[in-house]
Formats: sequence, C-alpha cells, structure tokens
Amino acid sequence: MTDREVAVLIGLQASGKSAFYRRCLASTHAHVTKDDFPNARHRQRRQLRLIREALEEDRKVAVDNTNPSPEEWRPLIVAGREHGARVVAYWFPPNLKGSLQRNAERLGRARVPEVGVFSTFRRLRRPRVADGFDEVSVVEFDGRGGFLVRREEG
Repeated sequence: MTDREVAVLIGLQASGKSAFYRRCLASTHAHVTKDDFPNARHRQRRQLRLIREALEEDRKVAVDNTNPSPEEWRPLIVAGREHGARVVAYWFPPNLKGSLQRNAERLGRARVPEVGVFSTFRRLRRPRVADGFDEVSVVEFDGRGGFLVRREEG
C-alpha cells in the first residue's frame, strides 16, 4: 500500500498557505512551489516533474501556489492519479482585505503587486470533491497564530 498524497493548497496570495505548510505539512510533505523557480521557462512542466519525482519516491507532496481554478489544479490531480496518490485540497477562503494587508507587510520579492492579488481573486474558485479531489478541507486562521482545519463533506 502506498502513502502517496498530493496536497493542493488553494487560495489568494498572503492567505496563509505557506505558513500552513510550514506548521502543518512540512514534516510529512515535500514542498513544491513555482516561487522556487520564478525565471524558469516552463514552470508548470518543472512543477509537475518535481511532483512526479516525489511521488515515485513514495513521498507526499504539497503544492503551494494559488491554484485558483480547475485549469491549474486539474494537471495536479492527473499527476497524483497517475502515481496512485490521494489528492486532497486545502481551501483558504478568500479574505481580500486581509490578504492585501499581509501582502503589504511582505518585503522585497515576497510582496506581490496588488494587481496580481486582484487577478487571482477574480479567478479563484472553491474546490469540491466533484472536481476530482478525494477530500477538501477548509483552512482558516484561528486568531492565535495557528489554523483551524475543517474537512468538508461531499
């Protein structure tokens, strides 16, 4: 039996995805993000290669990008299925004001131009099990520096 899993983090920039990864998934999942190769010509192809390599090593993997719509997450689901992995979505419900505030506090290249946050907001779609995920969980800040994770039914 395999322990393979692809965790797809879905939400606006500065919504807490990377902090959630560090706190909740880093000890069990390899981290894959296009932020690690901003100048690569074929970022999607490179990301999929890294996902496949991790899965072939029987490692769990977390994909830490905005992943706002089925166009972005469908290839991740396919890659997971090709390797017999469970594919789970972690949904960070949009809080545009909060994301813009947290983004404004970022330094240097970590800060995303506001137009990018608004663009992602317009494309952002809530993931559902019907989209091909084995499970969808909602992730929210708990107000104490941590996260509340609630698994959605159906």
